[in-house]
Amino acid sequence: MLFVYYLPISFPAQVEYAMESVKQGSACIALRSSTHSVIGALKRSVSELSSHQQKILEIDDHLGIGIAGLTADARTLAKWMRNECLNHKYVYGTSMPTGRLATDLADRHQRTTQVASRRPYGVGLLLASFDKNGPHVYQTCPSGNVYECYATAIGARSQSGRTYLERHHESFPECTRDDLIMHALRALVGCVSGDGELTSENGSIAVVGRDEKFAMIEGAELQPYLDRLELEGGNNAGGGDAEDEEGNAEEAKDDDDAMET
Repeated sequence: MLFVYYLPISFPAQVEYAMESVKQGSACIALRSSTHSVIGALKRSVSELSSHQQKILEIDDHLGIGIAGLTADARTLAKWMRNECLNHKYVYGTSMPTGRLATDLADRHQRTTQVASRRPYGVGLLLASFDKNGPHVYQTCPSGNVYECYATAIGARSQSGRTYLERHHESFPECTRDDLIMHALRALVGCVSGDGELTSENGSIAVVGRDEKFAMIEGAELQPYLDRLELEGGNNAGGGDAEDEEGNAEEAKDDDDAMET
C-alpha cells in the first residue's frame, strides 16, 4: 500500500522564510543626525572573479535605500519606488514625503502575504532621506511592518552593529556629516565575517542631508575615512566583545553560505 504525505506550507511560514533571507543577507546599517542621514553596507562577491554586488540604491535626490536579502526583489521594489517618487513630483511639484513612501512600501509588502499566487518579498530595506521635515531613517520587513528609527542594522552579523548603535545613539543628533559617517563605519566593522577587514571594495556609504543631495561614497572617496578608522585601531572584525559575537553566531552560523546578498 502506498502512502502519500502532504506538507502544506502556510503563508506565515513563507513570511518566516522571507525574514530568514534578510538575516542571511550581508549587513546594512542606517543612522541619522539632526542634519544628515547615512547608510552603510557590506558588499559581497560571489567569487574572486566577480565584482561586488551593489547594496545601496538611489531612489530620488533626497532618498536612498540599503538592502539585505534577495537583490532581485530589491531591484523590483526600487523600480516601483522611483516611479512613485517621479509621479508625485510630476503631480505636486515637490519631492515625495519619506513617511508616505515608507507606508506605501509596507502596504506593498503586506499585500503579497494575502494572495496565494504570490510570495512575500525576501528583502529588508533601510530608507534614509532628508525632506522638508528633516532627516529620516525607516526600516521595512517582508511581513509588512515599518519602523522609523534613530539608527538600525539588518542582515547577517548585524548584532554587533546594532549594539554599537544602541551604545552611541544619544550622541548622533549633534554629529557632523563626517562624524556620522565614521559612526557608520565603526558599526560596520563588527559585521564583517571572520577575521576580515572593512575595505574600500567591500564597504559602501551613502549620505544625504540639508543642502546635500543623495550621494554615494565608495572606492577612493571612502579610503580617507577608512584610513582614519585604521588610525583609531578599529578596523578589525575580530575585535568585538563576547556578547556581540554570541549574538552574531545565533543570527547566522555560516553567513558565507547565503546564496544572495
